[in-house]
Amino acid sequence: MDLRPDSRGKVRDIYDAGDNLLMVATDRISAFDFILPDEIPFKGEVLNRISKFWFDKFSDILPNHMVSIDPADFPEEFAQYRDYLCGRAMLVRKAEPILVECIVRGYLTGSGKKTYDQDGTVCGIKLPAGLTEASKLPEPLFTPSTKAAIGDHDENISYEQCVGLVGSDIASQLRDYSLKIYTAAAEYAATRGVIIADTKFEFGIIDGKVTLIDECMTPDSSRFWPADSYEEGKVQSSFDKQYLRNWLRANWDMTGEPPHLPEEVLEGTTQRYREAFQAITGEEFKPMKENA
Repeated sequence: MDLRPDSRGKVRDIYDAGDNLLMVATDRISAFDFILPDEIPFKGEVLNRISKFWFDKFSDILPNHMVSIDPADFPEEFAQYRDYLCGRAMLVRKAEPILVECIVRGYLTGSGKKTYDQDGTVCGIKLPAGLTEASKLPEPLFTPSTKAAIGDHDENISYEQCVGLVGSDIASQLRDYSLKIYTAAAEYAATRGVIIADTKFEFGIIDGKVTLIDECMTPDSSRFWPADSYEEGKVQSSFDKQYLRNWLRANWDMTGEPPHLPEEVLEGTTQRYREAFQAITGEEFKPMKENA
């Protein structure tokens, strides 16, 4: 769009819309806190529509910031861009962000596996001996982190540090809501043949209440594993961008500018995003613009 966003994140552009914001999920993709030079076709729409699915599903558990994803509901200044915005944009209520990333881990993998191998803990939480890659944890763990600016890295913090940042009342709500939503989503996903290994939530304050904001359990904020190929002790195949992360680890030393992605990685990542949409929602992915 010709309009300049009022705020730009790693993958989303945000426009002020009076009492609301218009959050646009672009096809940009980030990994290891770097924005990559190539875009993933339809990625933004997949993220936006998966978030809408979960916001609708959890609306009885806690409030969220979603108003609409229908371009006809967007303010008039965005009317000429409706074709571009169709499917990838969400009108949301303005919130006061709570500057804590709320991570829930149900399985041992990623950075959690690395620290567990070192000292038997994940984010300072002691776990039983004998766990391995992709082991299901005895119970889901709430492991918050700081919310870093673009280009900086989030840092894991303890629950006590979280309390120090936001106060005991807000911290307990962040923990309880995060665990409740994750548990409900994991139970639902299991009926769809999907394991949600871990995920990340963001919250804000609207009308004095803790409210779910940003995106919700998308391939960018979660690890989705196909249940039919799950095998403890090995790195799992996934519906998320782990495929892309694995290619980067094998082909880039994490210094300087990120490399361009080969065509097969772009196509493979696009396919995994579409598969994630179908696995979670039960619907074949078809761009909204085709049905408009």
